[in-house]
Amino acid sequence: MLKPHPAELRRLVEEYETLTATPATAAPESRIADLAYTLCVTTGTRDVGRALATARAWLTQDGRDTAAAAPAAV
Repeated sequence: MLKPHPAELRRLVEEYETLTATPATAAPESRIADLAYTLCVTTGTRDVGRALATARAWLTQDGRDTAAAAPAAV
């Protein structure tokens, strides 16, 4: 399975979380639904909760991979 670029995945997660944290009247339902769908497709899941958990795990893993690949400062 192809993984999305970490920056794009992070943007999707952050936007979804920001919109769902705002009062219902301020967040456009269609945008939230679009983000939920995109997160599910991107992570290969069918539930937005699982999509968010998978995305966070991938972002954590990518962060560790990046740190492990970086040369140590001398």
